[in-house]
Amino acid sequence: MFISGSGVEGADRVPAHASSSVPAGPGTRHEEGELPLLDPAVLRDLEDQLGGAGIASDFARDYAMLWGQRQGNLVAAVGREDRERALDAVISLKVSSAMVGGARMTRLTERLEAFIRGGDFPGGRALLAIVERHGDATVKELQLNYIGKAE
Repeated sequence: MFISGSGVEGADRVPAHASSSVPAGPGTRHEEGELPLLDPAVLRDLEDQLGGAGIASDFARDYAMLWGQRQGNLVAAVGREDRERALDAVISLKVSSAMVGGARMTRLTERLEAFIRGGDFPGGRALLAIVERHGDATVKELQLNYIGKAE
């Protein structure tokens, strides 16, 4: 079973200028309702599309393995205010998060992408710590409740 709480200290506190509708911690609601760290239906769909759990599990494993690199690229690009590289990094993270069912990460990266597209790098930097916490939690959730069960 996938948990819907974040298990991440302070994940429900988002700077006011960052976005009031960024997914929050357990029990907190926003206009889309509470988003889980992982949506198991997306992972089942991925398995169906790829013809079984093996390839889907490999994709999830790659997501977990590449998380640190993706996060580092994003932090560096946003820190340098390099719009092109920041967009490349955030879109890569958004798409891969969506593919593994990372609902909160998908939402957070959508918000971050909007800041970058709008040239609001201070607002984007304010979200980076939240993205990191939710990314770490998403990877842990994948490892415990999907990758580990497939092995």
